[in-house]
Amino acid sequence: MLIEGSSLLLCAMAYIYLSRRSPHWPPSGTPLPNFLVGTAFTALLLLSLIPTWFLGRAAKAMDRRSVVVWSILAAVLEAIIIGLRAYEIHALPMRWDSSAYGSAVWFTVGVHTTLVALDFGETLVFLAILLWAPTQKRHYADVADTVLYWFFVVLTWLPLYFMLYVSPRLF
Repeated sequence: MLIEGSSLLLCAMAYIYLSRRSPHWPPSGTPLPNFLVGTAFTALLLLSLIPTWFLGRAAKAMDRRSVVVWSILAAVLEAIIIGLRAYEIHALPMRWDSSAYGSAVWFTVGVHTTLVALDFGETLVFLAILLWAPTQKRHYADVADTVLYWFFVVLTWLPLYFMLYVSPRLF
């Protein structure tokens, strides 16, 4: 999480640095990312914390059945989140190479998307292990670690959401 957090911090710092070096930020005439889609994405991320929290409790209790049920629900929500993010990336109103602003937006969204997608894959792997392999005590600890990581992914997005979707509309 330290490495991923550093990557997201670098994205934010690049965005802030570029915004301070530009007389107009975003540059005049540059369309902003879709506020509705970004807000829906953020809301779904926050909603996903509910089943993830229950998943963490079930993993700590080593309740295989509950871990499977909550993992399935978490995986479904994560799949919807990834689908919405894919739509959002496709609908970004600027190219990544159109301006410094476009590059900063694309890079930040892209790095965060990578973290979401990797966690989704990890959720599927642990779900497969719990469904079809002999379950060991360490698997529950791994699931609990994944829960902690998902909280990290969601909570680190909140300041980035404000930076990319809210602050450009305020100033």
